[in-house]
Amino acid sequence: MSQFTAEDEAELQSLLRRLLKSVKDRISGAPSIECAEEILLHLEETDKNFHNYEFVKYLRQYVESSVGPVVEEETDSGARGEAHAVGPGQDTLVHVVTKKTRESAEYHQMMQTLKNTMMVVVESLINRFEEDQLRKEEMHRESQTEQSNSHYDNCSDSDSSFNQSYAFIKQEQLQVLAEKLDPSRPKEVRWEALQTLCCAPPSDVLSCESWSGLRRTLSAALADPDPDLSDKVLRFFAKTFSSSPLNVTREIYTSLAKSLESDFLYHKLRLPSGSAGLDVNRPDITRLLKQMRLMNDFQKEVSAFWIRHPEKYMEEIIESTFSLLTLHQHPGLGPQATEKALEPTHLLGLLDIKASWFKKWMHGYYSRTVVFRLLDRKYKSLTVAAVQQCICYYEACDQAREETTEMLHSLERQHINPPQRSMYTRRELEYAYFVHSLCVLGRLLMYANGRKLFPIKVRRRKEPVTLADLVVILIRILYQHPRPYLGYSSHTASLSPTCLVREVLGTVCDSTESVVEGLFQTPVLLTLMAPIVSLLKGQQAKLNCPATTLIHIADTLARMASAQGGLSLFLHERSLEVTEGQGIPAAHAIVQFTQRLLGREFPWLGEGEAWHGVCGAFVFVCRQMYNTCEGLQELRPYALQDVLASAWKQTSSQSESISTPTPGAEARNASQELHNHSLVWEETLLDNLLNFAATPRGVLLLQQTGALSECVSYMFSRFTQKLQVSCCEKSGYGVMVTQVAATAPGVRALHSSGFVQALVVEMWAALECGREDVRMVQPRSAPMDPVDRSCLKSLVSLVNVLSSGHAVWELLWKQPLPNMPDYSLREIPTSIPDLIDRLIAVNSDEKIHSLFNYEQSHAFGLRLLSVLCCNLDSLLLLEVQYGLSTLLLLNQAEDVTEHSDARGEFIIDCLSVERNHILVRMNVIGGPSERRLPPRALQKGSEPYPWPMFSSYPVPSCYSLDAPQTPPGRQDSELGVFLASSQAAQHEDSWMEVCRRQFCKALTTRPHSLTGEVLADLLENVVMHLSSCPMERFFPPTQYKVEDHRVKTVSLSPVQRLGINTCLRYGHYLKLLGDSSEEGLILLLKHCHLFLSEQTTSLTSPLSALQGGYPGHDWLASTLYLLMRGDPQRTLSLLLHLSTLLTSAFLWPPRLHTSVHLSPEVAESGIHPAYWCTAHYVEMLLKTEVPLVSSAFRMSGFTPSQICMQWLGQCFWNYLDWSEVCVYVCTCVVMGADYQVYMCVAVLKHLQHLILQHTHAQDLQLFLKEDPIQDFRVSNYLEYMEGLERNYRSLVLPDMKNITSRIS
Repeated sequence: MSQFTAEDEAELQSLLRRLLKSVKDRISGAPSIECAEEILLHLEETDKNFHNYEFVKYLRQYVESSVGPVVEEETDSGARGEAHAVGPGQDTLVHVVTKKTRESAEYHQMMQTLKNTMMVVVESLINRFEEDQLRKEEMHRESQTEQSNSHYDNCSDSDSSFNQSYAFIKQEQLQVLAEKLDPSRPKEVRWEALQTLCCAPPSDVLSCESWSGLRRTLSAALADPDPDLSDKVLRFFAKTFSSSPLNVTREIYTSLAKSLESDFLYHKLRLPSGSAGLDVNRPDITRLLKQMRLMNDFQKEVSAFWIRHPEKYMEEIIESTFSLLTLHQHPGLGPQATEKALEPTHLLGLLDIKASWFKKWMHGYYSRTVVFRLLDRKYKSLTVAAVQQCICYYEACDQAREETTEMLHSLERQHINPPQRSMYTRRELEYAYFVHSLCVLGRLLMYANGRKLFPIKVRRRKEPVTLADLVVILIRILYQHPRPYLGYSSHTASLSPTCLVREVLGTVCDSTESVVEGLFQTPVLLTLMAPIVSLLKGQQAKLNCPATTLIHIADTLARMASAQGGLSLFLHERSLEVTEGQGIPAAHAIVQFTQRLLGREFPWLGEGEAWHGVCGAFVFVCRQMYNTCEGLQELRPYALQDVLASAWKQTSSQSESISTPTPGAEARNASQELHNHSLVWEETLLDNLLNFAATPRGVLLLQQTGALSECVSYMFSRFTQKLQVSCCEKSGYGVMVTQVAATAPGVRALHSSGFVQALVVEMWAALECGREDVRMVQPRSAPMDPVDRSCLKSLVSLVNVLSSGHAVWELLWKQPLPNMPDYSLREIPTSIPDLIDRLIAVNSDEKIHSLFNYEQSHAFGLRLLSVLCCNLDSLLLLEVQYGLSTLLLLNQAEDVTEHSDARGEFIIDCLSVERNHILVRMNVIGGPSERRLPPRALQKGSEPYPWPMFSSYPVPSCYSLDAPQTPPGRQDSELGVFLASSQAAQHEDSWMEVCRRQFCKALTTRPHSLTGEVLADLLENVVMHLSSCPMERFFPPTQYKVEDHRVKTVSLSPVQRLGINTCLRYGHYLKLLGDSSEEGLILLLKHCHLFLSEQTTSLTSPLSALQGGYPGHDWLASTLYLLMRGDPQRTLSLLLHLSTLLTSAFLWPPRLHTSVHLSPEVAESGIHPAYWCTAHYVEMLLKTEVPLVSSAFRMSGFTPSQICMQWLGQCFWNYLDWSEVCVYVCTCVVMGADYQVYMCVAVLKHLQHLILQHTHAQDLQLFLKEDPIQDFRVSNYLEYMEGLERNYRSLVLPDMKNITSRIS
C-alpha cells in the first residue's frame, strides 16, 4: 500500500475525527495553541490507550506494509554479517537497521504519500468545522432545555463544560462579546455570546482588556432568572476552574462569591416557618444551590495547589468566602424565633455538612495562617455565629430531640435511596447549619491561634463565652443526645450530635495545649462528673440514654486522665461534693463509682452488654490513673486491684462452668454468645489488672492478687501480635515487661509464659538467620559496630529482661550449660543457658561451626555478657557457675600468634578487643577516676590499639588509675572537731540537728575535708545517737550475741566468697586494707549471716531467690568494712546499731530479705521494699522534677527503677568513685532514709543530657549499665536534694515507715 485511494482518505478522515474526539478533554483544557500541539506530540507518552486507537492501528499497518520488507532484509543481512552483535550488541543492530531503513527509498516515498494524504484529510475536516459547530449548538440547545429541570446536584459538574468545540478567539471578538452580553440585549443574543465565550480559552478571556466589563455582564447573566443563561455562565466558570491556573480561577471564584452575595442581599430569603419546607426545585433556590455547589467543589480542590502561587491570590479566595458566609448573620434570635434569614451557610451545610472544605484549608500552615489572620481581624463574626449556633441548638435540645431523630432518619433515607429530596424543613436546615458550625469549631480548637479567638461575646449572654464554656455546652449536648438507632449507617450515625461532639472533644484531647485550655478546667470537670456524682448520691442522672452516655463520659475522662495536666486535676482538685460539706477529688469519685459498678449496685444497667461496656469504660479511666506512680499513690486506699482480681476470678470460674447446651440451634447460639461475652469481659479485666505493672509498687500489688502469671501470659499473647496497649498508651508493653522483669516473681512469670523463649528465638533469627524473603541485590556490608544495628533491638530486649540480679538468679541458678558434643545447624537455643552456651561460652570447634555468622554472633554474645557483668551480683553468679573469665582467658590465649622467639603477639580483631574489655570490667573495680576500661573502637595512626591484652592474671596495672590521695587525719576538718568535742552532748535532742548542719556545711564548702576517718567517725556517732533514741528506732533493739563457736558453723556460699575476693582487690587498690583483712571480712559476713538469719521467717516458695539466704553479696557490709579500714569488730557494731534504724531497711538489702518485720505476703513475694518504695518514688519524682528524663525512659522501654535498683544494690560500686560512695552512705544515714530517693533523682538529673542523647541512639540501657557516672559529686547536688526534701519528705518518709504493714 504505497498510494491512498478515495476510500482510504474517507476512512482516514473518520478515524482522525474519532481520535480527536477521544482526546478532546486533553486539548480543550490547553491554555494556548502551543500547549495543544505539545499534548498531541506527546500523546503516546501520556495516554495508556494510545495504541488501541483505530487511527494508530491503521497507521501501524500502513507503515508495516510499506517498509516491512526493508526492515526484514536489513535485519537478516546484519545478523549474518555481525552474528556477535545479536547478544550483548543487540542495541547496536537495532540502531543500524533503523538508520538504513530511514535512508531507503521506500521510507521516503511512504512519508511523502502520508504527508500529502493527511493534508487533504485535515483540510476537509477544517472545511466541515462550521457545519459541525452549528449542528452541535442546536443539539445542545435541546439538551439544555431538558437539563434545566434536573436536580441541582448534577448541574455544575465540571465535565459538562467540555461539551463544546474548542477554538481560539481574538481580543476584538471578546470586546464584541462583552457588548452582546449586556443585560439590555435579547436573550438569544446573550445566549449565543455565552456559547461562543465557552469555546474560548479562559486565559484569553481573563487577560483581555474588556474583562472588567465581561465580569460585570457575566455576573448579571449568573443572576438572571432564565436558567439557560445562568447555567451557561456556570459551565464557563466550571471550565475555567478545571483548566486554568490560580491567577485565573481566583478572578472567577471571587466573581462567583460576589454574585452570591448580591443574590442573598437582593432576594432576602427567609427560612420556612411552621410545617412548611424549603423547596430546592424553586428556580431561585436551584440557581443558588448550583452556584454554591460549584464554589464548594472549588473550595475542596484549591488547597492542593495554591501554595505554588503568591499568598495574595489565596487571601482573595479566603476573604471572598468569609465575606459571603458572614452575610446578615443573626443566629441570636433563638429557637422560638419565627422570622430568620436564609443564610449562605444553610445551603453550604446541605452541600458539605461536615465542612470538609474548611478542614482542607486548615490542614496546611500556609493557608491556616491567613485564615486565622482574617478571622481575628475582620471576620470574627464567623466564629461568633458558629458558637451561637451551638448555643441555640443546646437551648432547643430538649424540645428538638425527637425532631433530630427524625432528621437522622431522613438523612438515612436520602443516603440509601436513589431519588433526591426536594423539601427541607427549617429544623433540618438549622441542624445542617449546626453540624457545619460544630465541625468548623472543632477544627479551630486544634490550633493555638484558633483558641485565641476566645472568649467570644454572643447575643443574649452577659458574659463572653470562654473555651471552657463552649466545652461545657458541648458536653451538655452529649448528655441530651437522641437515643441510638440501630438502623443508622455509619454515614448517618456520624451526623448525630453524639458522634459530632465526641469528635470535637477527641480533637481537643489529642492536642496538648488545647486540652489544657479547654478540658483541664474546673467547670468542665464538674460538668463531666455531674451524672456520676448524682448516681453516687442515689439520685437519678438526667441522661437520655444512661449507658451510652456514661460510656462517652468515661471515654472523655480517660483521655483527660492520660495527660499529666488532667491527672493532676483529677487527683488534687477537691471540688466534688459526694457527701454534704466535704469536697473530694474527681479521682476518688470515679473509683467509688467504679467499685459500685463492679458490685452491680445499679440494677438499671442490667447484666448484659450494657453493664460490661460501662464497667469496662470506667475501669479504663481508673487505669489511666493507677498506671502512674502518683495516681496509684492516691488510689491505694480503695484496693482496686483486689476488686478487679475478685471480679476476674468470678468471671473466670463462670466461663469454665458454662454447661454444654441442650440440643437445639437457639440454645447453642445463646450459650455460645454468653460464653463469648464472658471471655471478652475476662480479657478486659486481665488487661486492666496488667496495667498495675506499669509502676514498681503496682507490680507488688499485682503479685499479691495472685493474677501475675495470668496477666503476663495475656501480655505475651498481645505482645506477639504486636498490638497496642490501648488508645491512650502509645509506648507499648516494653515498660511493663521491664518493670515485671525487675522482680523475681515477675521474671518467673515471664519465663513460664514463654516470653523469654520467644525473645531468645527472635534474637537468634535476627542474628543467625537474617531475612530470607528479601531479594539480595548486593552483598550486605560488614557491620562496623560490635553489634549490628539490625540486632540491636534484640540485644536491648534481652538486657531489659536480664537487667536485674534477681532475674539472672531466677533464670540461671543451678542451670548448667548444655556443652553438647555436637550441634546441628538447625538447633535453636530456647533459654538463657542455651544462649550463653552457644554465643558466649564458645569453647569448642563444634560450637564455632554451628554458627553461620560466627564472628558477629559471638560478638553479640560477648556484648550481652559485658552488660550482664555490670551488675556485680550477676557477675558473681556467672563466674561461680560457668567460670566465664577463665574461658575468656583461654580464648585470648588462642588469639596469640606464634613466633620463633616464643614471644607471641595478640591478633587484634573484634572478638579479642571485646574479650579484653570484658576481662578488665570483670576484674577491676572502681569508679570513673579509679579504673580505665579499654575502648572497643580502634584508633587512627600507627598503633590502632595501644591497650595491652592479656591471657592470664594479673590484669595489667595500666587499667587501674592512681588511687586518689586523701589527706590523713581529722585536724583540719570542722566536722571532725565537732564530733570530737561533742561526745558528751550526744544525748541531747538538738545534737542531731547541729550535726546535720555541720555535715551539710562541710559537704558544700570543703568536701575534700571529709576524709574516710571523718566519715567513719560521723557514721559511728550518728548511728549510736539515733539507735539510743526510742523515737528514732524503727526496728526493735538487737539482742545478737557475738559468739565465736556459732560463727564457726557458718559456711559462706561460693558467690559470697568470690565477692570477698572482689572487695579485697578494691580495698588493696584503695590502700585501705592490710594483708590479713580477708579473715576479718569473712568473720564480719558470717556474723551478719547469723544476725539476719535470726530475723527471717520460713517460707515455702518456688522462687530461687528465696531458697536459703540472701542471693548475692552484702555490698553495704563490705563498704563499711573498707570505710573502717578492715576493722571487723567496729564494722559489726556499726551494723548492729544501724539495723535498728529505718535507713537500714533500704540501704542494707539483706536486712529485710524474708524478714519477720515484713508482712507474710510481702516476704513471700521476694520483692524488696527498695523496689516498691524507693524506686517507686524515684519514678514519681522524676516525672515531675525531670520530665524529659522520665519520657526518655518510657520511650526506650527501660525504667528508672531498674537502673536505680542496680546502683543501690551494689552501693554505686563501679559507678561512683570511692569517696562519693562513702558520702552517699553517710548522707542517707545522717539526712534520712528518704535521701536515697533524692540521690537517685539527682543522679538522673545530672545525666539528663546523656540520657536524651542515648535515647535517640536507642541504646539507653547499654549506656546506663556500662558507663560510670562521670563528674557527679554529691556536694554539687546537696542543695537540690534539700529542696526535694522540703517538697516531698511529708509524702515519701511516712510511706517508707509504713513498709512493715500489709501493703494495699
